[in-house]
Order: sequence, then structure tokens, then C-alpha cells
Amino acid sequence: MAVDVHQHLWTPAFVDALRARATPPRLDGWTLLLDGEPPYEVDPADHERRDTTGLELALVSMSSPLGIEFLPPEEARPLIDAYHDGALALGAPFGAWAATCHSEPDPDRLAADLDRGLVGLQIPATAPPDDRLLEVLTGRDLPLFVHPGPAPPEGRPGTPPWWPALVPYVQQMHAAWHYFHAVVRPRHPRLRVCFALLAGLAPLHSERLITRGGGRGRIDRDFFVETSSYGPRAIDAIVRELGVDVVVNGSDAPYATAPDPGLGAAAGHAIRVVNPRRLMTGKETRE
Repeated sequence: MAVDVHQHLWTPAFVDALRARATPPRLDGWTLLLDGEPPYEVDPADHERRDTTGLELALVSMSSPLGIEFLPPEEARPLIDAYHDGALALGAPFGAWAATCHSEPDPDRLAADLDRGLVGLQIPATAPPDDRLLEVLTGRDLPLFVHPGPAPPEGRPGTPPWWPALVPYVQQMHAAWHYFHAVVRPRHPRLRVCFALLAGLAPLHSERLITRGGGRGRIDRDFFVETSSYGPRAIDAIVRELGVDVVVNGSDAPYATAPDPGLGAAAGHAIRVVNPRRLMTGKETRE
């Protein structure tokens, strides 16, 4: 059965915590108010327990574009606790990525949260990776999920509602991919990392990287890319660059659905089943 490494599901406790706030990020009824994006009308049905037929595991994460991880700790931690409590109560086939405060990182708090049964840590792509947090993960042999963070509050005048998803989010993932290769990997050689939305297609810029002196190097089999927001053309291009065994299935539900890779049964099985299991466990499977 398939694994979906990227879903968002807001439980009642998390919704209540967002509604209790007087400043962004907050919910006014079902209107989401953020500093860097236009008001967004949330469909309550999107955050009801959804059909997971065919899924062995569906991993939910806190929405990093909300900016919660960058709030002062006294504001961030009640929201993160509400998210953790609700996500852990969902039951099978759901699992959950941990979230943590980046304005005041606390490795001990992260360790305690992970020990409750969270599958790994999600961080915003805009957060400087904290070595102490990454050491907590590698000490437990758990993976990291890099997800787009908040859009810049200044934005650009007159941009359409889709602008944050198409420009800042993609740019953030592109930057994170290269930063992790150049800076983080030498410090954390055993860390498994998954980059959302195919790392903003950053791997496709290898030719430019080579001409600018970055070299190509070997493909890192512990740096995975996740498929949400893209379809067969982009997935095919990434597979040609990186190979199929680092591509993992993710939907970004409820905002999108998991794409059909369009690469045949064997590749589809690898992307939906084999690769996500290796991301989570670090172990090869025979399936």
C-alpha cells in the first residue's frame, strides 16, 4: 500500500488555537489571515478526517507558511502543542511530522515531542537549520522534511492570489536544496532529508551549477524530493536528473492530489511505496 508523506489536516484543537489569536497567523471564523498572503477562505470540509483508502500511511504536517515556527516561543509553543496533540490523536493510517519553534530552538523539547511517536521533524525552508535540532533527529535515525515557509510580507503590489505558491515557495525550496547540499550535508552526513514540491525543481539546474563552479558530485541517496504540486512532466525531468529512487509520493492534501508519475508500474511502486519507506526507516526493502 502507498505512503503519502505530505498532507495537512487541522484538528479542532489546532483550529481553536488559531482562532484564539488576535494577530496573524489567525483564523477569523474560517478566514485565514497571514502577513504575507491575501485572506484565504478555508473550506471546513478540507479538514475533516478524509478518505485514506489505499494508503498504508498518511503523514500530516503543520502548515509552515502560517509562520508559527517563527513566533516568539510563548506564542509558538501553544499552537505547536495543539497541532501535536490533535495530529497524534488521529490514529491509523495517519502519522505526523513534528514542528518546533525556530525563534528559540529547544532540542530537549523536540526530543520529548519526537518520543511521543512523531515520525520526524518538519522545518520551514526559510529557517536556518539548527545543528542541535538535526542532531536530535540523527540520534534517533529520524528524517527531516523541508517545507515552504511564510511568503515575504512585503510581496509585490498587484500580484494574483496564486503568487506565493508559484514564486516565494518555489524560490525557498530551490535555495534550501542547494544550501543543504553545500553546507548542511558536510556537518550531518547521516541525515535523511525530504524536500517538498520536488525541491522547487532545483535539481534541474545542475548544468548551471557546474558552469558556476559548484560541481555536480554524486547523487545523494538520502536527499529525497517529494512530488506535490507537480505532475508527469516535472517528475520525469527530476527522475532523469536524480534517478527514480529518491522521488517520494506526496499530495499536499487538501490543496492538491497525489500525481500519477506516468512512468510505469515499477517506477510508480517505487515512488509510492519503496522510496517513502526508505525515507522513514533508512532501510532498503525488497518490494
